Amino acid sequence: MDEEGENEVAAGLSAGGVRVPGGTHGLPPGTPCYNCGTPLRGPWCYACGQSAEDFHRSAFHLVGEVVEGLTHADGRLWRTLPRLIVSPASLTGDYLAGKRASQVPPLRLFLVVLLMVFLVGEWTGSGGNTHLSALTIDPGDRAKLQKFEVHIYQPWDTALTDWARTHLSRAVDNPDRFVEAMGAWAHDFAFLMLPISAFILSILFVFRRRFVLFDHMIFSMHSLAFQGLLLVMNMLSWAVGLHLAGWLLLLSPVHLFFHLRGVYGLGTFGTLVRMFLLLIGTTVAFGLLMAALVVVGLATLRG
Repeated sequence: MDEEGENEVAAGLSAGGVRVPGGTHGLPPGTPCYNCGTPLRGPWCYACGQSAEDFHRSAFHLVGEVVEGLTHADGRLWRTLPRLIVSPASLTGDYLAGKRASQVPPLRLFLVVLLMVFLVGEWTGSGGNTHLSALTIDPGDRAKLQKFEVHIYQPWDTALTDWARTHLSRAVDNPDRFVEAMGAWAHDFAFLMLPISAFILSILFVFRRRFVLFDHMIFSMHSLAFQGLLLVMNMLSWAVGLHLAGWLLLLSPVHLFFHLRGVYGLGTFGTLVRMFLLLIGTTVAFGLLMAALVVVGLATLRG
């Protein structure tokens, strides 16, 4: 590409709402730019940088563009998801090798799947019309809360015990609001699984110098995105009465085995050992995150 062509691309990328060159709504060369009137010579106006596309579209296309703009889910998503499910090692390997134009960026993919998890979880949960406020707490259990004690560090124990008793009683009196308080932070805590997973992988592959933290992050994004898809399918299956949780749980270790083995070039034994250690590490991390989420939910609950 010559210097003038590179300048056109740079100008186009700096403008908002640009599309991939050669799209279905591109204007033919020579058409006056809608913004400045300069005759077009390519996918962007070289004078003002506006995208050279026809903005007069049908309602169907406009709705599609709104969805795409909100989720960043362009056509690559439908090419990336099948590869994520069927050949995850190839998907991750291609991205690490620089073959990235044909697939959704891993972070965007992870965020889209995470959004699906919370949307489907909210839909399936609200569909059951379950409200924790309808639950009754035994008076004896309420009395036990007043005997609850924290033993962590002697100078702090009294203050922490008073704090825990006060906030636990408040959560028991307002269970729905307590769940809402935790839900407000759940997205952020779910995102923390990415660096935690990458850190564990860095330890497991500390002697494989050709893999750096960036590689482990990409692997984690793809792997956790697939686990999120499994969770979505599980919730949907329960919502329609299929109860496929057992079969879906079997897919999780199988997918991880081939993903881990393919990306890192491991043998069967090495893959199984690292899968076991990764399971232990992520289970401990998940438990700590859930405990932290409960504490944050209690702290942000307003009486």
